Formats: sequence, C-alpha cells, structure tokens
Amino acid sequence: MIDRRSLFSASAAAFLVLAAAQTVHAQTPIETIASNTIIADLVTQVGGERINVETLVGAGVDAHVFQPAPADARRVAAARLVFVNGLGLEGWLPRLVQATGGKAQIVTLSKGVKPIREKGNAHNHSHGHGHGHGEGLDPHAWQDVANTKIYVANIRDALIGADPQGRDIYQARANAYIAELDILDADIRKTISAIPEASRRIITTHDAFGYFTRAYALRFIAPQGVSTEAEISSRDVARIIRQIKAEKITAIFIESAADERIMNQIAKETGARIGGRIYADALTAKDGPAPTYVAMMRHNLRAFAEALQR
Repeated sequence: MIDRRSLFSASAAAFLVLAAAQTVHAQTPIETIASNTIIADLVTQVGGERINVETLVGAGVDAHVFQPAPADARRVAAARLVFVNGLGLEGWLPRLVQATGGKAQIVTLSKGVKPIREKGNAHNHSHGHGHGHGEGLDPHAWQDVANTKIYVANIRDALIGADPQGRDIYQARANAYIAELDILDADIRKTISAIPEASRRIITTHDAFGYFTRAYALRFIAPQGVSTEAEISSRDVARIIRQIKAEKITAIFIESAADERIMNQIAKETGARIGGRIYADALTAKDGPAPTYVAMMRHNLRAFAEALQR
C-alpha cells in the first residue's frame, strides 16, 4: 500500500528540486561579447550580475588595428549576444561572424546615432585588412554622452529581448546609469564653458573627438585621421606645426594607444606643452586612471581643463 504522506513528501521534494533548478537556470549569467572595453563597461552597467561579458579588444589595445584570432571566433560562437559599436569600427566583424557559422546575434549600439562623416569625405583606411571605417564615418560616437545614452538604450532592449525575466532589472539599471550620464554631460558642459572660447583648441594624436567637438564646442586638431591605421605624412606634421604657431595653440595631448614620437616632435618645434595622456578608444585596466567609461570621460575632461585654464 502506498503511503500518501510519503508520496506527498516525495512529490514536494521533487517540486522543490525542480524549482531550485529553474531558479539556478534563470540566474545563470547570459554569455555576451563586447567588441571593446568601452562597450564592455556599458554592457556591464546595464546587465549587472545577470550577464557575463568578455571583451575582444582588450584594455589599452588599439581597436583600429585589431585582428581577431581563431580563439575569438570560438568565443563569439559561444556567446548569446555580441555587442559592437558599428560605424565601421569593427571592419573585421563580418569575417569573424562567418567563421562562427553566422549564428551570433549582433547588437549594433550606434543604431540611432547621427554619424559624423570623416573630413573630406574620408578615405577608408583599411589597408586591405578590413579595419576601415565604412563610408568614411567617424566611429567614436561615445565621445558625446548623448550618444552613449543611445548605446545604453540599445543594450537594455537587447538584454530584455534575450532575457525577458530580467526586464525590470535591466530597465532599472539603465535608468540609474542614464541619470549618471546626465550628470556627466552637465559637468562636461559646465567645465568647457569656463574655458575662454579662444583657448578651446587642442592637438591630439588622431581625430577621435569629432563628436566631442560637435557636442561641447571644444576644437580638436589631429595629424592623423579617425583611424590610427592612417599613416601620418610629413606634410600633415608640417601643416599642424604651422597651424599651432598661427593660432597659438598651447596644449598637446597624447592618446593611450598612440606613438608618442610625432607629438613630441610637434611639441618640440612649436613650444606647445604636452598636456598629459588621454583615452579615446580604450579603457585602462581596473587599477588605471580610466577603468570605466565615466572615469575615462572625467579623466580627459580634467586634463583638458587643467591644460587650457593655465
């Protein structure tokens, strides 16, 4: 004879085991890939503990010259979502996705951004490697905080689509982060407005700050195009030197992944001051000065203000 109490206890135990298994499954982090460290940080800000993020182009690495390895194809194949910038930054992406059998869900974060075209209708600096910026678009849209908020909204929507159970969490985290970005945007505007308009001119290693200029009226001049794959010619250097002297530009900034020699040469020949190292395309390691997007923007802002307000 079957003991009803034993049967009930066994059923209850089975139910608890099943419920526990479902809970564990629901909390298993979603595997995601971010094309670079800036995007990885934004995805982490929205996804929190419900996701696991791996980065293709690591800290301090120049995204413009990155070439994926076979191991990267395996990582992409194992991911549920792949977050990329778009605007031609990841020229290597189609080949990488093809190597995975085309199964990866690609989320382009710049969708909805009003792009800037490279000056002079832009050359595509691909050099045959597929890294060029398609149709001459400037890919550095995150330099305008308003664009970063678009990135965050696209991340939120993609995560909700992949994990509807986490909708409230993703929505809340996105809202909180957008509020932080609003504060950042206001601080940038306030700081730049305090710099005399005639002094709002900076020399940088490559032209990565077009969106910053459009949003915040701080002018950047660079001997290199929007891609660091473009070779700097002696004519470019001579033009920059003439411009610095003519406009009395006082500050030169070297980007983290750049060759310092050209900028040091320009500084030596013009007397312009090296204003410090800034970060445009990649974050630093956690113990560095720019381990997150917000930290990167604030680090750069402090460097600009300190150099231009002297």
